[in-house]
Amino acid sequence: MRKRKKGNNIKYSRVIVFISLLLFCAIIGRVIQLGMSKKIDGIDLKQLATKRVTKTDIISAKRGNIYSSNGDILAQNVSSYKLIAYLDSKRTTNKNRPQHVVDKELTASKLAPILGMEKDEILKYLNKKAYQTEFGTHGKDLNEITKKQIEDLNLPGLDFYETFKRYYPKGQFASYTIGYAKSSSNDEDTSITGEMGIEKQYNKILKGKDGYTTYQKDLKGYKIADTPVITKDAEQGKDIYLTLDENIQFFVEQALNNSNQGYNWEWFHITLLDAKTGAVLATATSPSFDPNKRNITNYLDMLCQSAYEPGSTMKTFTYMAAMENGVYNGTETYKSGVYTTADGTEIGDWNRNGWGVISFDKGYALSSNVGVINLINRHMNSLMLRQYFKKLGFGKKTGIEIPNEVSGKLGFKYETEIYNAGFGQGITTTPIQNAKALTPLTNDGMLLEPYLVSKIVDSETGEVILENKRTELERVASTDTINKMLSLMDDTVNGIGNTGSGYRIDSHELIGKTGTAQIANEKSGGYLSGKEDIISSFAGIYPKSSPKVIIYASVKKPSGGSQKPISNAVKEIVNNLSKYYGESTDTNKVEIKNYKVKNYINKNIDKVKLELENNKINYVTLGNGNKVMKQTPEKGETITTNDTIFLITNDNNITVPNVIGLSSKIAKNLLQDLNIKVNLDGVGYVTEQSISEGTAITPGMEIKLTLNPKFNLGDSNE
Repeated sequence: MRKRKKGNNIKYSRVIVFISLLLFCAIIGRVIQLGMSKKIDGIDLKQLATKRVTKTDIISAKRGNIYSSNGDILAQNVSSYKLIAYLDSKRTTNKNRPQHVVDKELTASKLAPILGMEKDEILKYLNKKAYQTEFGTHGKDLNEITKKQIEDLNLPGLDFYETFKRYYPKGQFASYTIGYAKSSSNDEDTSITGEMGIEKQYNKILKGKDGYTTYQKDLKGYKIADTPVITKDAEQGKDIYLTLDENIQFFVEQALNNSNQGYNWEWFHITLLDAKTGAVLATATSPSFDPNKRNITNYLDMLCQSAYEPGSTMKTFTYMAAMENGVYNGTETYKSGVYTTADGTEIGDWNRNGWGVISFDKGYALSSNVGVINLINRHMNSLMLRQYFKKLGFGKKTGIEIPNEVSGKLGFKYETEIYNAGFGQGITTTPIQNAKALTPLTNDGMLLEPYLVSKIVDSETGEVILENKRTELERVASTDTINKMLSLMDDTVNGIGNTGSGYRIDSHELIGKTGTAQIANEKSGGYLSGKEDIISSFAGIYPKSSPKVIIYASVKKPSGGSQKPISNAVKEIVNNLSKYYGESTDTNKVEIKNYKVKNYINKNIDKVKLELENNKINYVTLGNGNKVMKQTPEKGETITTNDTIFLITNDNNITVPNVIGLSSKIAKNLLQDLNIKVNLDGVGYVTEQSISEGTAITPGMEIKLTLNPKFNLGDSNE
């Protein structure tokens, strides 16, 4: 047997010991390095450790509401629920309390009528090999009534994911002004962001600021006892009250809809200002859109986002410029028909044969281009005209609270350009600029700043954060100038044979100036020559004896180049305004009283009835339950004394209610709460419903509501 050499063993042992010592020292060195260093391999160890043991829950801020001046909600957040079914049996740890879907056949048959789906379709979702499943579009955007119906089934394994979405109760009502806000498509991000109109302009104020709660958690995700908790409360979004008068806005939108009967056009816009404050009482553009559906064909708000050549309504301001510069003599005459410039260009009146030799006063009433040319040529220059136009606010933004306002252009220099500018061609303006420029006529020469936001209110405390009122900019005209212009506008509409005669009403209280502008040919230059290639407009004041509203309306490419769409719409609006303001000779005067709705949710139905009866408030109960589950209108909303509060009880056997006479908002809310799809035809209050009262509600039921204004329109005066 061979013997090992003793020297070799010692040698190898020393090597092993030496290597072990090196490894031990390296480990100790690494431990010291880890203990002393803040970062290892570019990673912040402290931050990494904090993330592993610290959990932060976001406290979402509620987006503020948008209201009309009447206190009606125009935009709000509503709860929306998504149905989830847990399929994994491992969720259940106690057989007596299952946490997953146990009987798929039973679950599918029970859910089918509520979700409006076929049983087999639901089974396809339930038979998936997954931890959980959803139910497509039918299982999303569920309201509280539907959620309660599903919960009452007491089926195991079903759950709901709550989100919030932006809802516009009045549909297309004032849609360009309100705009829309969009929810994030990411389930983990519940933020809502304004993308158009007031929703975009005041997004930060409406949105508020999210809060958070930060705490230490264990490996299972539970809060560790006696560890610090840091909480920052959410700052709720502020509420915004607009200057829009709900009733006047209805008048305008209904008039736009009615004007489309028999006439076609590319777009039609109407804006009404409070004549004494500059507040926007109503503004609408047709075609419009429903911000709930976002079926938008034109993203530009015609009020201030698209400038165009205004035409002869600018003659009012050219005449004012002449008067303010002391060069106007209304009895001075000129030869109407056609004017030839120094370079041989012919510029004619709309009646190229003219009316012979007439005065400047008569030229205004007949909307004579040649009259303006002679006035400028004899007594004015480009500087005089441009300075006065700028003084009235043309060529710059008004500051109206809508994003992306444009300023328009006052680019005129040469002879023909100056003449054209005097009657509204070759320059561009916006409706809000034109309405603003009319405010001196109703305020003894004082130019006012137009505004859309009445006030901004803290939704939690009720504190008024901002409040807008009448803002005087500067005096731009003398009393003599104002009186003279009002007289000329009166003659234009109420005189015999003048261009505004189509706007005459029986009381003769509507005055104004018409306009017709050619549309520029963007491809080849010059102007389009078709009969309908025009923008017709009207700038008016009502009533002349005590002005309450300024009216500016314009329509692009009306059928046959007619002023009829505008004149019909304006007279319809004025007819309604006369009743609304109590100035009509009609004995049926309008009287509106408001009532602020209280919260009745989860209260005993008998006690709620007694309270409403004691306050003489109309109500209708739906179902025979003993508890209020939902109410329409909601808490804090303002209704009139003629309206009705609907109380939905905890009873599943509810039939279709009678909604005739209700506003579109209340009717739509009520029916949708009952899981009935709603189609609206018109604007205003319900005059007809396609499914009669008392009909049993069935899955997928759809009802059509015919709407009309709150006040009888009557016939327009010719």
